Amino acid sequence: MNILVSNDDGIFALGIRALANVLADAGHTVTVVCPDRERSATGHGLTLHRPLRVNQVEEVFNPAVVAWACSGTPSDCVKLALDAVLPSPPDFVVSGINHGANLGTDVLYSGTVSAAMEGVLEGIPAIAMSLTSFAAKNFQPAADFALKLVTQLEAQPLSLPILLNVNVPPVDATKIQPPVVTRQGVRRYFDQFEKRIDPRGKTYYWLAGEVMEEGDTEILSPPQTQQTLLEKEIYKVGNQFMTDVQAIKKNHITITPLQSNLAAYTALEFIHSWQQQNL
Repeated sequence: MNILVSNDDGIFALGIRALANVLADAGHTVTVVCPDRERSATGHGLTLHRPLRVNQVEEVFNPAVVAWACSGTPSDCVKLALDAVLPSPPDFVVSGINHGANLGTDVLYSGTVSAAMEGVLEGIPAIAMSLTSFAAKNFQPAADFALKLVTQLEAQPLSLPILLNVNVPPVDATKIQPPVVTRQGVRRYFDQFEKRIDPRGKTYYWLAGEVMEEGDTEILSPPQTQQTLLEKEIYKVGNQFMTDVQAIKKNHITITPLQSNLAAYTALEFIHSWQQQNL
């Protein structure tokens, strides 16, 4: 298959090298188009006010991999690859392997997830891969699982416009628990802006954040007769599936399906009634 690989950690990151090489070694045609430097936490940002530059990179990946470094964001990279670099659409977009977790609400900021979502927006199946530690260096288990998942999806394609957000625990391969399908959890951060002075005497700020709270998404109270069918189904799903945050703590590989549609369907009727009464 033809696979487009991108990331947000940059062209020289260990994670993307492990991912692209494993896929190429398995016989897939792999093209890498990723940022020329680290672009973490850029979300779905696009470059609109300056040109994008792309240069071919050699001697970093398996010789069978064609690699390009782009001056833009992860979303820029995938857009550029699909519209200008690749001669035809790929069969898959695989983003990662990110150096650090993309769990819970991390996905709202993640360049790794956004690169994969760009594929979904173009109708291409996509996977976002992350190793849940900044200190860990062994990306091989995550790369091996990415290959296994691509093989699975080739045989049983996704029929919905979703991406699979995969997080792999940073433990020895023998200690990794079986993969589980999860729902999105919550990670809240304590944000701290450190005030500094540059050599010219001007003030600047450096953002540092630590995880303050991890847990479930807000699940509705037990179904009542007045609740909608959708609300009842959400409650049932909440009981059936762990969150990605819960499962990763138990050393499971987590697979969380994500979509681009952020509409809060369970709130539509309430907002509509509020609007009718107050506006």
